[in-house]
Amino acid sequence: MFGTSGVRGPIGETVTAALALDIARAVAVDADRIVVGRDARDSGRALVDAVAAGAVECGVDVIDLGVAATPTVARAIAARGADAGVVVTASHNPPTDNGIKLWTPSGQAFDTAEQDEIERRIAADEVPFAAWDGHGTRSAWDGATAAHREALVDAGRRWTETDVASLDGLSVAVDVGNGTGGVTADALYDLGAAVTTLNAQPDGRFPARPSEPTAETCRGLVEHVAGTGADLGIAHDGDADRMMAVTGDGTFVSGDELLAVFGAEAAGEGELIAAPVDTSLAVDDALAEFGAGVVRTRVGDVYVAERTREEGVVFGGEPSGAWIFPDETRCPDGPLAAVVLAALAAERPLADRVADVPDYPIRRETVETDEKDAAMAAITDRVRASYDDVSEIDGVRVGVDDGWFLLRASGTQPLIRLTAEARDPERADEILAAARDLVADAVGER
Repeated sequence: MFGTSGVRGPIGETVTAALALDIARAVAVDADRIVVGRDARDSGRALVDAVAAGAVECGVDVIDLGVAATPTVARAIAARGADAGVVVTASHNPPTDNGIKLWTPSGQAFDTAEQDEIERRIAADEVPFAAWDGHGTRSAWDGATAAHREALVDAGRRWTETDVASLDGLSVAVDVGNGTGGVTADALYDLGAAVTTLNAQPDGRFPARPSEPTAETCRGLVEHVAGTGADLGIAHDGDADRMMAVTGDGTFVSGDELLAVFGAEAAGEGELIAAPVDTSLAVDDALAEFGAGVVRTRVGDVYVAERTREEGVVFGGEPSGAWIFPDETRCPDGPLAAVVLAALAAERPLADRVADVPDYPIRRETVETDEKDAAMAAITDRVRASYDDVSEIDGVRVGVDDGWFLLRASGTQPLIRLTAEARDPERADEILAAARDLVADAVGER
């Protein structure tokens, strides 16, 4: 049921009001109060109503935030003394999809064990119905976004080490992507920046651009920043848990580069950042300059967040655009990342910071197979027999001389994904070729 980021899929097929009802009832076993919210997709109206109904009939009080960013909802859990949060969102997925993601009071998403328990309760039809006179209440709280905005302003002042508005003179273009991340523009304005917005009207059809902020989908932002002379461009996905950026010269910044920029600022000597197994060596090398390092996790923000609980891990991020500042919240908070990045850009241009990050060639391919689980088992056996530096935390990641390769089964398609990187282009090609041969042998035996 749960993937790497909650439950997602087509409305009326994978995701239905019946599913939302079941999940809410399962969450209610351990809850007295929950917070709910949704992104701008129209299909979320029915799903939120189903979540609220399932919780209320089990005696749980529901605080409904309405349309709000995912990090806004996640922060509201502790603020309202709730036991859990339920966000109805498909994040960066297309408008035909929707989904449900569950959050803890720390701001961290439900981990694997907690998700497994929800699935078990649903399968066992374990419903804690309340007595006829013991139903919960449903109320609205319209102060969640304002509270998030205030927290963002406070964080911005800490990062700029001043008690007053400190982004005077910085011009920022914010592409909200028709999502729920408008709080970013408000917070930057409060901090003194000159802010312009693109696609700021929430619309779950995402008419301006696809929800996921990539170099391809954010060409409008790139052109705007380059054409207006803005100092920084910010882009969010539909629920604003992701944030990507554009430099003042109109260059879209890759996720690995942003991860290195954030990590270099957050981690000092002897400290670590958490990042998934497909993160570039450039991040390791950039942090090594400061005596800091990287610990690898499975792909998925919940796994990154889990590692930030460990001593010495001060930041976490995914190149997809999820950034976790554990001192603030363990929810990927796109608006928070935007405010932090603006503070850094005000001190030193983002383009200059990105120039400090090494640029290494990464090669990617896919191999089709209808038996990807069996293929991955065969691949793992071959890798264990042939290599010493092997990690199996998510697929199979192999460290080789001056590089690495990663072999992972796609979670949604009949594919094995191959990624290879080295500090030299020819070496990257060699590593990818070796990985390709290994996969071809394994798939050929299926």
